[in-house]
Amino acid sequence: MRKPSLALVLLLSCACVRNPATGKLELDLIPESQEIEMGKQGVADTEKSIGLYKNGKAEAYVDALGKRLSQETPRKNLPWQFHIVDDPTVNAFALPGGPVFVTRGILGTLNSESELAEVMGHECGHISARHSANMVSKGELTQLGLGLGTVLAPSLGALGQLAGAGAQLLFLKFSRTDEEQADWLGFGSAAALGYDVRTMQNLFQTLGRVTALAGGGKVPSYLMTHPDPEARLATVQQRLADARLDLSTAKIGRDEYLAAIDGLEYGEDPRQGFFKGDLFLHPGLKIQLQFPAGWKHQNTPQAVVAASPEQDAMVQMESAGNVSPEDAAAKFFSQQGIEKGPAGGATVNGQRSVSGYFAGQTQQGPIEGLATFVSVNNATFALLGYTGQGGMQKYDAAFKQTMGSIGDLKDPSALSAQPAHIQIVQVERDMSVDEFNRAHPSTIRLEELALINGVDKGGVIKAGKAKAVVGGTRPAPLGSVPMTPK
Repeated sequence: MRKPSLALVLLLSCACVRNPATGKLELDLIPESQEIEMGKQGVADTEKSIGLYKNGKAEAYVDALGKRLSQETPRKNLPWQFHIVDDPTVNAFALPGGPVFVTRGILGTLNSESELAEVMGHECGHISARHSANMVSKGELTQLGLGLGTVLAPSLGALGQLAGAGAQLLFLKFSRTDEEQADWLGFGSAAALGYDVRTMQNLFQTLGRVTALAGGGKVPSYLMTHPDPEARLATVQQRLADARLDLSTAKIGRDEYLAAIDGLEYGEDPRQGFFKGDLFLHPGLKIQLQFPAGWKHQNTPQAVVAASPEQDAMVQMESAGNVSPEDAAAKFFSQQGIEKGPAGGATVNGQRSVSGYFAGQTQQGPIEGLATFVSVNNATFALLGYTGQGGMQKYDAAFKQTMGSIGDLKDPSALSAQPAHIQIVQVERDMSVDEFNRAHPSTIRLEELALINGVDKGGVIKAGKAKAVVGGTRPAPLGSVPMTPK
């Protein structure tokens, strides 16, 4: 083993700073100014790739709570931002330098202001403790110490755009120590604002129910980026016992919270596309597409994608912009890293199209696939099917069948689909979930209705205010699955 160079030793001795949240000396190669710029770019990327939820009442509520929490952190002067992501899954995340995001899915699932304060306080804790910056610093140290550079193969432009949303979530893969620190900091911030932090127990119980309800091997979004709720529940119970706080006048804020989310959209927004089985329908674009049977699929603001059961192939559709199929194809095949195969013009369901085979190099290795560019309703779409090198013989027919199925959406019921909404109702007496549903009919399953009201299916919804879900088209169950080709 070679001794480290003097330059490296001097660099590391200057790069250790005292973490403002933990008080410990830690390696830090990312200055605060760069951390803030990373966060600003992350907000722009998130808005483009996932989308922000526009609801003035809910936005103002989240922003006001977030700003109060930020002033209980050691980094009060950061340019803190608080946003709602237009995502029906249960999740929350933070980016370096100040941006905090909660999904409308988690807003619809929580039941009090104190629970939301604990979630947002946790994310503020990640930022306060500079966990993302530290991760970047450690990555840079690896390159310095080993003398290794990173050579990234050219990625496919269309695929890279889709991966952009997921790339932001890489910052969320914190260590167990980081997550414990964030929980502790969130606990402290919420307690300092006078919230009843005993509701952290309710929070983790609810997240555990989300896990159970997802079922079928699906991983809830929150668990993709956060530790197991059951383990965290045990920790918070010990923390409450050790803290010995006087919570006799602590605030829960249930009524204020429910008033803020009354009318919130719930579940998938079918106007942005939804599935009926393996058939994808998009009322806004007036198109439909049949995906292969048994493939796992997901709709995002940028693209709709499906992954093979073996997770070794994907097919996706996205907008190619306001260009002709010929121009879209020329742009795609001219990208660096794309090797063009046999191609030609044709028609798909009477619509003009251009198709061609390709090979390319991604960070995961060489791939090969089929690309089709087709004009439907005066808009051009890119349909891409791709698999690992050598996999086209297995998936060629499935790719062609999917791409050949794109066409006009004419079903009146699909074209008129609307999202469901949360409706806050008054419960005159304690009721079972089934009784509550008969009194206030909801358009979701009883298990899910129980979940969003903070009880088990066999539990009791107490007298007072509670959540019903009315109207809308429910195309898919709660939960989502990450889809990345092997």
